[in-house]
Amino acid sequence: MSDSKPKPRRTGTAQPALQAAMTDAATDPVRRALWLDALEQQLRPCLPPALAPHCRLANVAGKRLVFIVDSPVWNARLRLAAPELINVAQSIGLAVTEVTTKTSLAPPLKPAQNPVLPVSEASRKGLQAALDLLSVPDSAGTTTPKGGHRKRR
Repeated sequence: MSDSKPKPRRTGTAQPALQAAMTDAATDPVRRALWLDALEQQLRPCLPPALAPHCRLANVAGKRLVFIVDSPVWNARLRLAAPELINVAQSIGLAVTEVTTKTSLAPPLKPAQNPVLPVSEASRKGLQAALDLLSVPDSAGTTTPKGGHRKRR
C-alpha cells in the first residue's frame, strides 16, 4: 500500500461550467478575451453609428487601443473618432493615450445564406409520386390524402 493520504472531498455547491473552466492557469487567454469583449461593449456606443459595424477592438497593448477595420476608409474614420475613444477608455480606468488601427485583409464574415434553388422537373415528379402514394380513395372514387384534405389538380 502507498503512504499517500486520500484527498478530502470538496463540500459545497457545484461550480458553474465557465468558472470551473477558468480555474486553470491556461485560461488566461480566455479571461483576456472576455475582458476585451466587455471593454469593446463599453467603447462601441462611442463610435459613430456608420463606423461601428466595420470595426472591432482587437487588443489593448500598453498605452494603445488596437482596432481592426474592414477597409482603409474605415481606418480614416476611426482615426477621427480616436480622441473620444481615448477619453472614454481613460474614464473607465485604462491608461491609454493613442488608438491604432489595422486593416483586415479578409472580408468580414457574413451569415451563411441558403439560396432558394428552383425545383427540377424530376424532383417535382418524385414529390408528386410520393403524394399520390399517401392518397387514399374514398367512397365516391375521389382521392383524399390521409390528412383528410381533398387533392387538387
